[in-house]
Amino acid sequence: MSNQSKDAGANQSVLAAFYPFASNPTASTLVNETAKAKRDQALLQSVVAKANESIRVKEQFFEHHSNDLLQAARFIADTYRQQGKLLTAGNGGSSCDAAHLAVEFMHPVTTGRKALPAVNLSQDTAMITAVSNDVGVEHVLTRQLSALANSRDTLVVFSTSGNSGNLVEACRKAQALGMKVIAFTGRTGGEIGAKQFADICLKVPSDSIHRIQECHLACYHILWDLVHSLLADNLTAPLPSEEK
Repeated sequence: MSNQSKDAGANQSVLAAFYPFASNPTASTLVNETAKAKRDQALLQSVVAKANESIRVKEQFFEHHSNDLLQAARFIADTYRQQGKLLTAGNGGSSCDAAHLAVEFMHPVTTGRKALPAVNLSQDTAMITAVSNDVGVEHVLTRQLSALANSRDTLVVFSTSGNSGNLVEACRKAQALGMKVIAFTGRTGGEIGAKQFADICLKVPSDSIHRIQECHLACYHILWDLVHSLLADNLTAPLPSEEK
């Protein structure tokens, strides 16, 4: 046997010692398939765990805030009865919730439901960048409220923390204008909840931004339906907790 062949054999032995599956494709394939199966099982368990957690958070929220949600619907229904409008706002992913809620009222998906005025204050890029550049991001919503809002309107803000500076300022401005303010938040409600900058603060009991936003979505779909039901039936009955 040549020295070259001996060296090649020695190298192969060393590689096999360090990488036992490198020279055994069948064994390597089996190991990879086993690892993939374990990984997939763990991911599937994660799916179920997240779904269960999302359900648990929603159940806990509605157990404590159903009356608040109904009162929020009454505020918005009264706004529309007075020929007012709905104004919404949020940052990042919550700006998408603000847009979603506004379009639900402007373009009803249910046949026979009336289109109602709703404006998402987080959508005007020119206005937002102009105000941010000239006077600061905390004023991007208050400037719009000064121009567009009046005491007949209702403001709905979305903030998972309740601490977003521009939303805090928007709530304060809306209250100064005599508007009703509804805040969708998470955890403790943050500054908006602590300083009572909202007439109704809907706090989702979770530290997960994803779980909070999932609950917000369920809430404003229900809110939209409640408002239309109130307007259709012209209900003025007291809240369940106020009934004698």
